[in-house]
Amino acid sequence: MLTPHQGQMAGTEWNPAQYLKFADHRLRPALELLGRVPLLDPRVIYDLGCGPGEITRMIADQWPQAAVYGLDNSKEMLAKAAAQPGQIQWIEADVEGWSPPQPVDLIYSNATLHWVPGHHELFARLVTFLKPGGCLAVQMPMSWGMPSHRLMRETLADGGAGGSSLGSEDLHMAVARKWVEDAEVYYDLLVDRTASLDIWETEYLQVLEGHDPVLEWVKGTGLRPILNALDDAERAIFLAAYGERLRQNYPMRANGRTLYPFRRLFIVATA
Repeated sequence: MLTPHQGQMAGTEWNPAQYLKFADHRLRPALELLGRVPLLDPRVIYDLGCGPGEITRMIADQWPQAAVYGLDNSKEMLAKAAAQPGQIQWIEADVEGWSPPQPVDLIYSNATLHWVPGHHELFARLVTFLKPGGCLAVQMPMSWGMPSHRLMRETLADGGAGGSSLGSEDLHMAVARKWVEDAEVYYDLLVDRTASLDIWETEYLQVLEGHDPVLEWVKGTGLRPILNALDDAERAIFLAAYGERLRQNYPMRANGRTLYPFRRLFIVATA
């Protein structure tokens, strides 16, 4: 959301149980995005990066007459999604090379497209798949500059201050990529390609519980490529150093909870 799951680094595996640990927090922006879709009766809907399928099922419930497709490139996530019966069709595919067989009323994507490179080409292509009056609704985390993600890159680079970096050069290049552009970049890209365009940002002050909750949060999403790319020894070194840095930057409050501000970008474009 999940998730996050297209165009990801080769070898990245997704754990539905880890992702769903913070399901309520991940659900809130997804519902906010869904509530801003300006369509009354869409008939063909794709959920790109459907993950374990909770939002896809909500979409199908909201528009029961529509043909709803959930698309993801994670077998693990799709298996979780397909475990519940229903009329949704689940598709294993990458967003980067995907195109629908017919024009679409709604393309919805929650916390997925930041995994796909080349946003200028990607967004320009996605709006061409819409029927006249159709809608592209996208939410992406603006996490690249956050302390949690900056520390992720720093720990990988300095080996936890151990004097040598961890992982391959390819891994370092991949995690250095700025995943989401500033809002005005998407405005300039889409304003002349759409009939109406709504772009906004929201920062959620997430109140997390448990031991090392920020570390547990990023284990379900942004940390996956790093954890999957490191060997066992490197992974242990990384997690020990990174977890300590997260605890310093996101201290537990007196009531035992941890505050984790998280900013997200929303785009609703109508053809």
